[in-house]
Amino acid sequence: MTLAMQLTPDIEAPLIKAPVAALTIDSAGVISWANAAAASLLAEPDPAALRLRLMALWFSEEDAATLAHMLDVYFAVPNDTRDAWTRQFTLTATDGSRPIVDMTLTPIPGEDGSRVVVYLANHTRAVTAERRFTQMFESLPLGILVIDARGHIAQANATLANQFGWRVEDMIGRPLGMLLPERYRTQHVHQVAGYAAAPVSRMMGMDRDLTGLHSSGHEFPVEIALTRFESIAQPLFMAIVSDISHRKRSESALQQTNAQLEEFTYVASHDLRSPLRGIGDLVTWVREDLAEALGEDNVPEAVTHNFERITQRIARCEQMIDDLLDYARIGVRDPQVHPINPRQLVEEAIALTRIPDTFRVEVDIQGDDLVAPRAPLSTSLRNLISNAVKHHGKDGGLIRISMREEGRFSVFTVEDDGQGIMPGNEERIFKLFHRASPGTDGDGVGLAFTRRMINAHGGMVTVQRDGTLGGAKFEVYWPRILLRENDDD
Repeated sequence: MTLAMQLTPDIEAPLIKAPVAALTIDSAGVISWANAAAASLLAEPDPAALRLRLMALWFSEEDAATLAHMLDVYFAVPNDTRDAWTRQFTLTATDGSRPIVDMTLTPIPGEDGSRVVVYLANHTRAVTAERRFTQMFESLPLGILVIDARGHIAQANATLANQFGWRVEDMIGRPLGMLLPERYRTQHVHQVAGYAAAPVSRMMGMDRDLTGLHSSGHEFPVEIALTRFESIAQPLFMAIVSDISHRKRSESALQQTNAQLEEFTYVASHDLRSPLRGIGDLVTWVREDLAEALGEDNVPEAVTHNFERITQRIARCEQMIDDLLDYARIGVRDPQVHPINPRQLVEEAIALTRIPDTFRVEVDIQGDDLVAPRAPLSTSLRNLISNAVKHHGKDGGLIRISMREEGRFSVFTVEDDGQGIMPGNEERIFKLFHRASPGTDGDGVGLAFTRRMINAHGGMVTVQRDGTLGGAKFEVYWPRILLRENDDD
């Protein structure tokens, strides 16, 4: 049979406009027919340009040798016993592109077997996506593994292997339980089965601590996120495993520090109150003895004034002790959250703050309701509004209170047109017992309280010494959405 340039109509018709590249070749790899999809794949102007050309022209030298061997083996078999044969190659198209294809050889029905149909399925996108996923999978600094419905490890990256002290190849095919302490393995089998029945992306261990088992036998805390991993062959699930040992140590250290601070303040308050009360009693007795010896009206005015100054200082020391106790207590987050209307909250804070009639207050709310503990947020705003009056520097002026949404935060701003803050004092004013304005009343704990209270609830407070009104500008970033580490659930 001579080289046929066309297929029979019943075979050619379905292939001419097929979306898959199709062409026919003989045992030497010479192309006798091709459809438009094949020409497009190989970056040729039309199918006719492919005829009578060697298919090996689009193959690398090594792949061309493989193709020749495939054709030799395929054509050595009688036509009626040939089965489809598929192999993946990377071609080099005329325009320099390198499509990745699955090449399938199939016999042509009704012919003598001197030609075969070659199908070229372009998998460049899929293979590229798979390679990119593999690169990300391997390079991510998080431990990642893929498990099947039986709970066996199908794939793991190097980070996870290092976390657990194994080699990747030693983990593949083994039960996930190898990464868990013995006491958790039975329960884990049921959890995997339950998740496989209703796979929903979620965090594991939201209400309890999870523990991983290192190959050396020691245990360490982990956090696991589960999600379904799309696969045609079988249901797979991907787990992202984070070693949270460092975070747990930090949390434990912080809890110990807070406990020690609270213990210190209680002990200090008890040890300091006793001598203060003793000093107060002694001053009272001396004053009474002096009045009795000289007569109430004969005590020098300067002495009486000094007695009053001593009494005031004792009272101030007792107030500082009370403030220390309050400062220790406010380091704990209030677990009671409520829906809060920001405008009502600001109006309430204004009503509960002593603002002279000589001050004008502007309110600008640009945001929706938030869910948060009401008392600490309200207290923080009252403290800042009170400071705007106390440290204004004039008998009257303007105070502006606004609110906007920024990311996951509701941002409350309190600013004034007063004297502002001295340069270099932006951080110092938040320190305990530091007064922003030396000539004002108070012992310098208000802003320290405010920052500690806001930080305890996952927020932050910042200050600009020269705000838009010319005075101090405080911004409170209060979370509308709690992060997991700030959530008790």
